[in-house]
Amino acid sequence: MSHPALRVGVVGAGRVGAVLAARLRAAGHEVVAAAGASDATLQRISALLPGVANAKPTAVARACDLLLLTVPDDMLDNVVSTLAAAGALHEGQLVVHTSGRHGLAVLEPARAAGARTAAIHPAMTFTGTALDLDRLAGCVFGLTAGAGEREVAERLVADLGGRPMWVPEEMRTLYHAGLAHGSNHLVTLVTEAMEVLAAAGADDPAGTLRPLLVAALDNALAHGDAALTGPIVRGDVGTVRAHLEDITANAPQTKASYVALARATLGRAVTDGRIVPLRAMRIHELLDEHSEARAGDASTGRPADAR
Repeated sequence: MSHPALRVGVVGAGRVGAVLAARLRAAGHEVVAAAGASDATLQRISALLPGVANAKPTAVARACDLLLLTVPDDMLDNVVSTLAAAGALHEGQLVVHTSGRHGLAVLEPARAAGARTAAIHPAMTFTGTALDLDRLAGCVFGLTAGAGEREVAERLVADLGGRPMWVPEEMRTLYHAGLAHGSNHLVTLVTEAMEVLAAAGADDPAGTLRPLLVAALDNALAHGDAALTGPIVRGDVGTVRAHLEDITANAPQTKASYVALARATLGRAVTDGRIVPLRAMRIHELLDEHSEARAGDASTGRPADAR
């Protein structure tokens, strides 16, 4: 590390905070204190930051040059305001948060107290264990900072082993929505697919899906819409109809997302010119029929599979 070591404090030493602090410690910085209340947080501090004191947030903030705020999004505004009102933030201190949604506006009380501010969001999921330390290598961090803090924010990401990607303040929420849509909703999709396979009698739904999902994900990341395969792109109306009938009968809890994603897939296939218009129209009508049937069930209070 070619730049001076910082005294680091972390407020919210959960899965993210404890790991980032441990990585900064490994890079040569001194972690002076961490704030956490739950048993799980205290265990993480003990495991990942041995010897680091657990202290109140105000004490942590007063003791450090670099303050990491790794609290949940909805708590961030209150935490910053409380620390500023208590006089715990000081001139020249670097105050950063790891929220994907928030940018610099939420840190304004810290800036008003004379601190430098930045938003650094790691685009990865965390287990809160030492396994995450190696996974940080090459991780993209969504950064937002003022002109005076850009260099120090990039140095911080480099010390964490990551790669910087600058996100304009006004685009933070959209940036975060893209990540959530791709990762959080993927979990729902995969879980529902496993439920359908289990209903079909699969002994190992996860093992059955894994090779297909890995290939589909790799191809989608590399080729976008060109990676689309399956009955929608082929215009196979009969297969889509059969899918919907069997899902309705055996796994009705997955039907709404199947219809919604089939509709989105159809739209992309039409835009790419990969499906004959007449077949696209028939699939569209079929999806409409099943959407209307589900809406009718909801309005009458009948379960979706009660035909």
